[in-house]
Amino acid sequence: MLIEFYGTECPHCKNMDPLVSRLEKEAGIKVDKFEVWHNEENARKMEGYDKGRCGGVPFFINTETDDTICGEAPYEELKKWAGV
Repeated sequence: MLIEFYGTECPHCKNMDPLVSRLEKEAGIKVDKFEVWHNEENARKMEGYDKGRCGGVPFFINTETDDTICGEAPYEELKKWAGV
């Protein structure tokens, strides 16, 4: 499973939106997205996956490989993270 944790007002998260959309369209995959700044349940979920690795958003995790991205990343890195 591919997961992105983000904050609604986070400029770095907004910068990643078009790259995530492009990845989903080009690779035919789904990235599950969870807003953490205004949702405590999602924030706790992020803490469980993060385990002190990132501590901020955007935080991406591939639950199959345990690969993560912390912050903004170029499209090629996002593809590699997703296993594409």
